[in-house]
Parts: sequence; C-alpha cells; structure tokens
Amino acid sequence: MPLDAVANIVISGLLTGLVYGLMALGLSVIYGVVRIVNFAHGELMATAMYAAVFAFALAGIDPLWMLVPLALAFFALGYGMQRALINPFIDRPEHSQFILLLAVALVLVNVLLVAFGPDARAVQVSYALESFEIGPLLVDKVRVICAAAALVACALLLAIFRYTPFGKAIRACADNLLGAKVVGLNVKHLYAVTFGLGIACVGVAGCLLSMLIDVTPSIGPAYTLLAFVIVIIGGLGSMVGALAGGVLIGVSESVAGLLFTPSAKSMLSFALLILVLAFRPQGLFKAR
Repeated sequence: MPLDAVANIVISGLLTGLVYGLMALGLSVIYGVVRIVNFAHGELMATAMYAAVFAFALAGIDPLWMLVPLALAFFALGYGMQRALINPFIDRPEHSQFILLLAVALVLVNVLLVAFGPDARAVQVSYALESFEIGPLLVDKVRVICAAAALVACALLLAIFRYTPFGKAIRACADNLLGAKVVGLNVKHLYAVTFGLGIACVGVAGCLLSMLIDVTPSIGPAYTLLAFVIVIIGGLGSMVGALAGGVLIGVSESVAGLLFTPSAKSMLSFALLILVLAFRPQGLFKAR
C-alpha cells in the first residue's frame, strides 16, 4: 500500500482517538475524584448521540451547534444522578455500586431500544465528504473538526480543574477527603459537580461521534468497554493518560483495519491492554 495511504489511515485514527480520549476523560475524572466506576458511561454517550441525530433529523441542527446545549444538559443530568441516585451508595461496597450503575445502563439501553428501534441512524452534514488537502494527504474535514472540538473541551476541563476555585476544591477532595471535610468543603456538592463534568464530557463526545459513526442502542456497552480500555492503558484517574490512551486506541484501530479487517479492530486494542497490564499495570501516565 502506498505510504501516503498509510499516513491517511493513521491520521484518521489519531483524529478519532482524540474524541475517544474526551469520552474516556469523563470516566477518568469521575473515578479520580468520586472513586466510582461509571458502568453506564457508553450508554449515556449513546443517549447523547441519539439527541444529536434527532436534532439534526427534525430541525436540521448541525451537531456542532448542539455541543454546548448537550454539555449543559448532561452536566445537569450527571449532577442530578450523583445527588439523588449515586451519593447514597458512596460508602457502600463496590459490588453495590457496580450493580446500581449496571442497572442504570440496562435501563438506558432498553429505553433507547423502545424509543428509537434497533436500526442504525447517522448524521450526514453538508461537509461530510469534504477533505483538507495537505501535500499528498487528504484529511477528512469532519474528523479534523471533531478532533479540534474535543481538544477544546479537554483544555476547558483542564482549566476548570487547575484554575477555578471549585476546581481546586474538587482536587482537594480527591487528594484528601478527610482534610476537605475538616476545612468545611461541601463534599457532596463537589462530588455532584465532578460527576456532572464527567457526564458533560460524555455528552460532547457523543455529539461529535454522531458525525463519525452510526448509532444503535447496542453501541453503549461496547463504548463503555472501550472507555475502560482507554483509561486503563492511560492510567485510571489521569486526565492526560485518558487523552493519550484515546489517541493510542484510535490509531491502533485504524492500523488493525489496515493490517487485518475492520471487524478485527478491537483485537489490537485488547492486545495493547494485555501488554500494559503485564508490564505497567498502573497505566502509561500514572505513577505507582
């Protein structure tokens, strides 16, 4: 295969991987602060994808215009889920948390199935077939836009955690929960804000992915598993690791599709997971 064709495939995987990284970043942020693994992560992303698809189908709204409304809506959803549903399970055994969020995932999948049916749906924006020509390379315009939007969202989330007062308070809760309580921080509120921010990442990622892949109700569990693979490779709780892991998985899927078949793209991703678990179980960007 010509070298420029290989480069095109790798670049395509890298751009898609940035959106994957944003999706996994939400999972990593929630675990890093709240210490709960969101087993309904992919199902929530599928919900965001359906919202973007039907906004486009019914009103012709470009998914890019839906990014902020969906981010706000999913932040509110995540905040409400944490305060009303998840917070009572914070101090319970991990298997209770797992069962709770697994039940939420199953409910979401079946609600989407009843509401929208099993058929795949997609967004076809007017610029879907356009590309940027860079020398011998043809870079898909939609993927470039989605990757740029994902990077902006990641940078915004990083700025919130690093530079805002409540971002510092959230980091204090993650570093020393007892100390945060002693100085009077409202831990329950900060946990809910964190969960809301993580779910907002899922909403934005789902909106972007609606322009790249078809959505079905069954896509949720697959992307929950993919998010787990990404954060384990990058380092569970590491924001940089989630983004880097997403890029690595996106490129590996593209390379697997080139070397084998597109249906075998998960094979290389899980091979990377096995290697990381064997030689660096804390993840590529997580200290011991």
